[in-house]
Amino acid sequence: MDKNEIRVNKELIIRSNSSEVDFALLKDGKLIELHKEEDSNDFAVGDVFLAKIRKPVSGLNAAFVNVGYEKDAFLHYHDLGPQLPSLLKFIKRVSTGKLKDYTLKNFPFEPNIDKNGSIMDAIKANQSLLVQIVKEPISTKGPRISSELSIAGRYIVLVPFSERVSISQKIESKEEKDRLKRLVLSIKPKGFGVIVRTVAEGKKVAELDQDLQNLLTKWSTMCKKLYKAEHPSKVLSEMNKASSILRDIFNESFTGIHIDDEDLYYEIKEYVHNIAPKKESIVKLYQSKVPLFEKHGIERQIKTSFGKTVSMSKGAYLVIEHTEALHVVDVNSGNRSNKARTQEDTALEVNMIAAKEIARQLRLRDMGGIIVIDFIDMTNADHRRTLFEHLKTEMKDDRAKHKILPPSKFGLVQITRQRVRPEVNIKTREVNPNGDGSEVEAPILIVDNIITDLERILAKKDGFNGVTLNTHPFIAAYLTKGFPSIRFKWFLDHKKWVKILPRDAYTYLQYRFKDKDDNVYN
Repeated sequence: MDKNEIRVNKELIIRSNSSEVDFALLKDGKLIELHKEEDSNDFAVGDVFLAKIRKPVSGLNAAFVNVGYEKDAFLHYHDLGPQLPSLLKFIKRVSTGKLKDYTLKNFPFEPNIDKNGSIMDAIKANQSLLVQIVKEPISTKGPRISSELSIAGRYIVLVPFSERVSISQKIESKEEKDRLKRLVLSIKPKGFGVIVRTVAEGKKVAELDQDLQNLLTKWSTMCKKLYKAEHPSKVLSEMNKASSILRDIFNESFTGIHIDDEDLYYEIKEYVHNIAPKKESIVKLYQSKVPLFEKHGIERQIKTSFGKTVSMSKGAYLVIEHTEALHVVDVNSGNRSNKARTQEDTALEVNMIAAKEIARQLRLRDMGGIIVIDFIDMTNADHRRTLFEHLKTEMKDDRAKHKILPPSKFGLVQITRQRVRPEVNIKTREVNPNGDGSEVEAPILIVDNIITDLERILAKKDGFNGVTLNTHPFIAAYLTKGFPSIRFKWFLDHKKWVKILPRDAYTYLQYRFKDKDDNVYN
């Protein structure tokens, strides 16, 4: 494990109500992932269906498959898996009751299909096939499926009808890779391939074997359902979202798992006991009257993170636009003024702040496809290189497959990112308080950033020379209204009075701090 990762606090906050469960992943108190599990989601990534081929289409080199969704699922030739003939033969023999040994150790494999072959030669209409959801239904499209099955465990992934053993590329030590490969080869049953996951690093053979046996039991249970099964029918469900999130991201750096539902609490406590007994004590049942997401500041972070405009520190902000084909992110420096630095240095500083927030936003919203980022122009090649490396580092923890291209000559950075679930989209606009029926970004969006910058200025003992906040009239009113107002609370906390000057020319996200001599605070 990375030494730096040990010092990071990670908390999973789980809020339950009658029809859905919300999961918020916090890193040092900052929201980095948000997931939702709804009772109605019958087509989750990882679910396996016994389905019927409806129609192979030679022009697409793909087939449409009925998995019970309103739109047929899409199965491309490259997602069939090389061992398709063996899988088809296995399904036919098991579903008719001729084969009751599901271990594959005595099952004769068929020759693999040609990797550049045609769908018309591989499968036919009305054939029975086991398929797995690899991409949930999004927008007008049905699920994307694969017949190359895999069953994920805590440390390993089991791949039926394969003999291949592969180790996660994120494990960097060659010695550790060799050790894990030797261990897996010593316990791997015939007819099954194994992918060793990153979290297996440093684990003993007993832990890997226990995980393997659990997966083999899952496989066997699934196979028993095939006998005289209806088409389509779900024969293997991905574990519930809470357990699957913990399976994929849980590590020693987790400091708390907080749940407000008693049944879910006991379920997760048992799961953590099985995968990491020493960490069982961090699973806590939340019973306060203050709502769980409010207690951990998640509602506030959702408000500030999901709008079209996302504010950052030092007055900078992002504008995120979504189209059918791609996402566009524009980086803005806001109304910043810095006499001590060159424009190039300011551009680099804002771009570095933006890169970190963009990496967070991609995970938070689960944005997929093509993302184009318009950073502030920089003429210095070293600065462009520094920004590119920084963006790659910030995105290193992103579990979704992604590729980042270096900045173009126009200063644009292109990212492709795999999306397997519908994008998280949350309404953050509120009714305009002037009563004209329009909507505006919630004032809370910018106030958090103003407070962060102000705390830094008010804490200065040397060089403090009074402070005036220039901001949009709407934000100014929000900070001064009521008793005690937000400004009055600042006075009680810091014994320093902040003059607030409304500026009609400012947008909601613009603000500037000045001292008594009209110099801008940085």
